[in-house]
Amino acid sequence: MDSRLRELVEKLAVEHTLADDEYFDLIEHRTPEAAELLAERAVAARQPIYGTTVFTRGLIEISNICKNDCIYCGIRRSNRNVKRYRLEPDVIVACAREGYELGFRTIVLQGGEDAYYTDEVLGSIVSRIKEACPDTAVTLSMGERSYESYQRLYDAGADRYLLRHETADPDHYARLHPVEMSWEHRMQCLRDLRSIGYQVGAGFMVGSPFQTTVHLVKEMRFVEFFKPEMCGIGPFIPHHDTPFAHKRAGALELTLYLLSIIRLIHPHVLLPATTALGTIDPRGREKGMLAGANVVMPNLSPVAVRKQYELYDNKICTGEESAQCRGCLGLRMNLIGYDLAVDRGDFR
Repeated sequence: MDSRLRELVEKLAVEHTLADDEYFDLIEHRTPEAAELLAERAVAARQPIYGTTVFTRGLIEISNICKNDCIYCGIRRSNRNVKRYRLEPDVIVACAREGYELGFRTIVLQGGEDAYYTDEVLGSIVSRIKEACPDTAVTLSMGERSYESYQRLYDAGADRYLLRHETADPDHYARLHPVEMSWEHRMQCLRDLRSIGYQVGAGFMVGSPFQTTVHLVKEMRFVEFFKPEMCGIGPFIPHHDTPFAHKRAGALELTLYLLSIIRLIHPHVLLPATTALGTIDPRGREKGMLAGANVVMPNLSPVAVRKQYELYDNKICTGEESAQCRGCLGLRMNLIGYDLAVDRGDFR
């Protein structure tokens, strides 16, 4: 193994930071041997904090209606081929109850930026879930909203908010999004969430169009600076009805490599092995755990709508019932020495 790479891995494991040129070298000149060492150090860093526990988040995809036109996204506003849907509040609460009975203690409500879900409607759903499932954390992933909106939802009982920043570089952000969206506003939303008191999740796509190693260095620096409680990264996967349909997908090996680096930068972070990882490799989520991840997000949405929430092509688990989804993941984790927890899985 290259002595320079070994030196950088060991330095990161101890100091949890590198200089920009060191991050660049570690990423740009990566080797299988460096990836193996990084994964070993990442698992060792996670062990005293979270052990071999895998936290589950029950994901309910409440709407694929979105006002935005993000260039990479399958449910973008201008895609006329999407069969649109929106779940009614009673259906959402019923999904959460089912998840609770299956052992989920975090419910994630995710959707496009759908104007139907006003603060009143969404806040009521959150309150009903908290009443029905009192020891459950509610995470929202409903896009950009005002400070006042985030505050009202927090007051209604929301505990966490996921808002992937997608890229830490403003110019790169502009190449992935329509002109009416701005990187500066996305960052302000993240700051607002943090100031209100949410546990905040950020994240980015690996291998998105136009991404370079310089961009990835900025991602590592962002994780250092912002220290999100959760950081969701997954490979870019193109969708056939977007302008990026023919772009190359992000690589599994680079995603795993970056998961390990992020764990060493921020040992306490809640780090998902995403559905996208499982989409590009049949054992992607297991490999994510072995690279330092500690969260999975099985789908609790009604089976009838799962195929319609298609952010990218070939998404897995669109035909499984909720119990199947959890049971399958539990078995997969057991086979690599990990256990699904019946636990809120809070940041520690």
